[in-house]
Amino acid sequence: MTDTDENLPPRLGSLTFHGPLSEARANRMIERLAAASPSIVLDIGCGWGELLLRVLEAAPGSTGVGIDINAEDLARGRLVAKERGLADRVEFVEESALGTTRGPVDAILCLGSSQALCDPDQPHDPAVALRELRRLVRPGGRVVLGEGFWQRTPSDEELAGMWPGANTGEHLLLGPLVDLAIEAGFRPAWIETASREEWEEFESGYRHDTEVWLAAHPDHPLAAETRERVDRQRSSWLNGYRNVLGIAYLTLVPVN
Repeated sequence: MTDTDENLPPRLGSLTFHGPLSEARANRMIERLAAASPSIVLDIGCGWGELLLRVLEAAPGSTGVGIDINAEDLARGRLVAKERGLADRVEFVEESALGTTRGPVDAILCLGSSQALCDPDQPHDPAVALRELRRLVRPGGRVVLGEGFWQRTPSDEELAGMWPGANTGEHLLLGPLVDLAIEAGFRPAWIETASREEWEEFESGYRHDTEVWLAAHPDHPLAAETRERVDRQRSSWLNGYRNVLGIAYLTLVPVN
């Protein structure tokens, strides 16, 4: 079999957002951001920038910059921006967010990407990321942070079922996470968390296209390694972090 594009496992084609985020919740976030009339919107770890593009559509006077290190996702974002007539209002840039000089801006999106603001040689520290977000946002601006937290302290058995090296110190409970945001110089204007349904939509959508591909191409040269990877990901969710790991969406306002 020839390894043409159509014969290779697809990537994330069934996802609207790269995270457990419903259309309804996204729309409410966008309404709150657009109400603040942002001029410049920065999306850190933007992926293909779906939420960024929707903010620009809701705030007609705004422009946006999305930064990420995944060239494939950025190319998808540029294509979608062109299709929606937003190509002249948004820039997708392949670069690291570490120490970025792209602030201060009026609104920041950082959903599941706060690690991009931290030293990769050090354990992920949400306090460091929050201080960086405070540095990058203008007075009167808004930050929407999507950050993992433990819904409860995981058991040893649950940790063993997660990713390699998973430990309780990797995430905080929700209360201490919000406290860190306040210590960094924010007021938490809105606190919400992903629902079980949002998680199931994301986890199933994350693997959907690849699962269908595996069923249709069981003997493909890439099938064995793809099947092993997907089975490992699914097991990590079902036998590890399901109903234990949460995602908090915090809309933060900087204190003057």
